[in-house]
Amino acid sequence: MNVGLTSVIVLAVLLGALVFGRWLRGLLPEAHLNADSKDTVRLAMGLVGTMTALVLGLLVSSAKSSYDTTRGEVLQMAAKVALIDRIFAVYGAEAAQARALFREVQEGVIRQMWPEGRDQRANLAPNVQAGNALYFAIQALPAKDEPQRAIKAQLVSLVVDLAQIRTLLMVQSTPSISKPMLVIVIWWLVVIFVSFSLLSPANATANLALVISAVSVAGAIFLILELDRPFRGMIRISSEPMVNALSQAGK
Repeated sequence: MNVGLTSVIVLAVLLGALVFGRWLRGLLPEAHLNADSKDTVRLAMGLVGTMTALVLGLLVSSAKSSYDTTRGEVLQMAAKVALIDRIFAVYGAEAAQARALFREVQEGVIRQMWPEGRDQRANLAPNVQAGNALYFAIQALPAKDEPQRAIKAQLVSLVVDLAQIRTLLMVQSTPSISKPMLVIVIWWLVVIFVSFSLLSPANATANLALVISAVSVAGAIFLILELDRPFRGMIRISSEPMVNALSQAGK
């Protein structure tokens, strides 16, 4: 889904609803625009507006929760990368080759998950071949005494945990926002904006307020859709934790 285009379409639809409301106001007889009729429309739109606010809040909460969960997993990955590298250093010179391979694998992870172009799709699928090579390189490390055997077992456990987090990120990459729910909310917003335009006075101040409201609502839809794709777009999760962790590797 093209988030920018979708948001622009939503804005265009809401502005169209305002224009339709003005046009409809000119067609209706004056009896349909008396005080009682306006009060009835306000009551009905109050109910629709309340439902719309609740569902919009749920969509924002769902998208933000998904974004925060993914960001937390990225931070866990960065922490484990830094810890694994330190454990390699403690292991000794025998682990130099496996340590270099680990760094190479993590550099590939960064390139996959954070491509240079913001609109390029991130590849969250683990590199099975590189992961297997790293796993077997760790298993092949010589363990001369009990401390090295314990360190080796810890390395294997942490590398497996890192792979599990990467797999979890891949599984969670499906959109969390329900498209039918989003369409229904947009339809409710169209109804609300038609009623706003129908009942508001035809002056520049009222028109400007309605246009600003439409832009704000389209901005909320943009924010929801952006949060729902944490590795793309303007609000994507930063690669800085992983880069910082990897920059310390080998020191």
